[in-house]
Amino acid sequence: MARAGVLLDPARYTAPGGLGAEIADQVSADKVLDELSGGATLVLQGLHRTWPPLAEFARALAADLGHPVQVNAYITPAAERGFDPHYDVHDVFVIQVQGEKRWRIHPPVHARPLRDQPWTGHRAAVEGAAEKVPAIDEVFRPGDVLYLPRGWIHSATALGGTSIHLTIGVAALTRHDVLREALASATADETLRAALPVGVDLTDAATVAALVRAAVDDLTRYAQGEHHDLGDTVGRRLHTRVRDSARPEPIAPLATSAAAAALHEATTVSLRRQLDARLDHGTDAGTVSLVLPGKRVTLPAEAADALAQVLTGQTTQAGGLAGLDSASSLVVARRLVREGVLVVR
Repeated sequence: MARAGVLLDPARYTAPGGLGAEIADQVSADKVLDELSGGATLVLQGLHRTWPPLAEFARALAADLGHPVQVNAYITPAAERGFDPHYDVHDVFVIQVQGEKRWRIHPPVHARPLRDQPWTGHRAAVEGAAEKVPAIDEVFRPGDVLYLPRGWIHSATALGGTSIHLTIGVAALTRHDVLREALASATADETLRAALPVGVDLTDAATVAALVRAAVDDLTRYAQGEHHDLGDTVGRRLHTRVRDSARPEPIAPLATSAAAAALHEATTVSLRRQLDARLDHGTDAGTVSLVLPGKRVTLPAEAADALAQVLTGQTTQAGGLAGLDSASSLVVARRLVREGVLVVR
């Protein structure tokens, strides 16, 4: 919760749960009501991880954009402003859901900020910019959508009754992220791990500039000359960020266990949506694996065509997986349902 640009101490809207639930910081409905009545804004964070419709939306949007996505909701009482003028370090789509909200938007004072460059590092410039005539000064009503590139300064005031809007944050991956991951991978290069010369004068700008040039040259050699898998390594590291921003399609453990036991050849199944899975033939000619976040599912090599078919996402019958007879197909399908790879449709 926040009010007048200041985050509230969580103790103001949380309390112990009582006998059998002694966690001290559970949300207290009574305290939340008091703070809302006093003009505080309620922020529901991470709705893409807790509310199924938004979880599905965020999964699809992240897949389309190729960048991590998060969703928050902001509930602001009439005539209140939850946060002072500021900028975000991620791109934002604002969707007005209920009530009206007046948005004042100003151009950046620090264009395209990175995640470790918050607006508080440019507080004076942000406050000065917010005093000028805004680039946009509009009232948003239910159904209206606003796009704010990262760095654009903004503030919003609820009009009339309570205002609710969703903020869809897109934590755009940048060239700086590519460089970071390339540097992380370059720890494999012995030359780049070499110590600086004994007695090096780090107060001499020319000496340090020469070290920078040499290090950049060695990194370029590493990237272009000897390590053709660098692109794959960096790509997987960045892909993991996108994957981890949203959960795959939820599964019910008890229902899934029962469904696996009851599976028959005509049962229709398909890949769990937004599950990050890839096929790995490995070095053992007798097996093939599905590599999943946190685990690996290994099957006989005869299941390779079946797994390739599963990864297309198409719906198929449990007894009709490619390259297997109906009995073997059913065994593989049952295993994949139990592993949370396939879901019954």
